[in-house]
Amino acid sequence: MILRPYPRRTQVPIGAALIGAAVVGAVVIAGDPVAAQAASGAADRFYERSFVLAANERCGLFQPQLTAALSASTWQARGAALRAGADPRRLSEAAARARARAAAAACDSADMKTVSGRVKAAFAGWSRTARMTFPGDRAAWSADRAAYSRPTWRLMQGTAVGASPVRFGLVGAMDRADQLTAVVSWQGRSRPTGVRLVMRDTTVAPRPWLARELPPAAQRRVFWASGVTTADPGLLVQGRTAGQAWRFPLAAADALSGLDPREVFTVEFVFRDGSVARTVFEAGDFAAGRAFLAMGQT
Repeated sequence: MILRPYPRRTQVPIGAALIGAAVVGAVVIAGDPVAAQAASGAADRFYERSFVLAANERCGLFQPQLTAALSASTWQARGAALRAGADPRRLSEAAARARARAAAAACDSADMKTVSGRVKAAFAGWSRTARMTFPGDRAAWSADRAAYSRPTWRLMQGTAVGASPVRFGLVGAMDRADQLTAVVSWQGRSRPTGVRLVMRDTTVAPRPWLARELPPAAQRRVFWASGVTTADPGLLVQGRTAGQAWRFPLAAADALSGLDPREVFTVEFVFRDGSVARTVFEAGDFAAGRAFLAMGQT
C-alpha cells in the first residue's frame, strides 16, 4: 500500500478526524492484533496516532502511563503499515505532517479537549493488560509487563539452533532494569566462547534489507555479548534444566528498535575452534513491545 497525501485533513475538525485513532488504539492495547495489522487504513492509523502523540507532547494532555500506551500503539501502527506495503519514507513524511498539524492546533480548543477525552476513555482499561503478543510475518514477540521478583522474560522471541532452543529478548525483574539477553540450552556440543548479535547498520545502509537474510557484510552492525551467566530456571524452555544467559549492551536494543519490522537479524554463537552456529530472528514489533513494557515503569 502506498501512503496517500492528506491535504483534506486541515479541513476536518480535530475531534472528528481522530475518533478512529482512539478506538483502534484501545483495540491494540486490549491485545487484538487483527485491526492493527489490517492492510486497509494502516497508514492512516499511523498518521492519526502520530498526531495524538505530538499533540500530547506539546499540550501535556495525558499522564505518563497513557502516553506510553499511545507510544506502543503508534509503533505497532507503523509496523502494520510497513507490512501492508507502505513506503518507509512516506511514513516518515506522514509523521512530519502530523507533528506540523499538532504544532498548529490550539491546546485549549474544544476539539482538542474532545480528542483528549475520547482517547482517555478508549484507553481506560489498558492498565489491566499485563501480557500481549506482537505478531510479525513469521515470528512474534511475547510481552509481559507484570512485576516479578525473579528474572523473567519481559519481551521474548524463540527459535533454535539444531536441537538447542534459543530465546532472545528483554529480561527483567522488580529490582533490576531490563537487559537484552540470549538464552540457549545446548544439546550435544561444547559451549561457545562468545556470542554476537548481527543486523543491518542503519547508519551505513538506511534502506531496509528485506531479503529474509542479512545484508552484505559491509552493511552489517555487530554487537558482542558483554557477559554470560547461568540462566535462571524461569528463562528456560520447558523441559530444559540448564542454560546460558548472554547479555548485550543497551545500544543493541536501541539499534534493533530502529530496524524495519520485516527485517531479520541473527544471534551467532562462536566456538573455540572458529565454528559459528547462528539462528535467525525477525525484528517485528520489537520497538512496540518495548513501548508496551514502558507502561509498567511510569
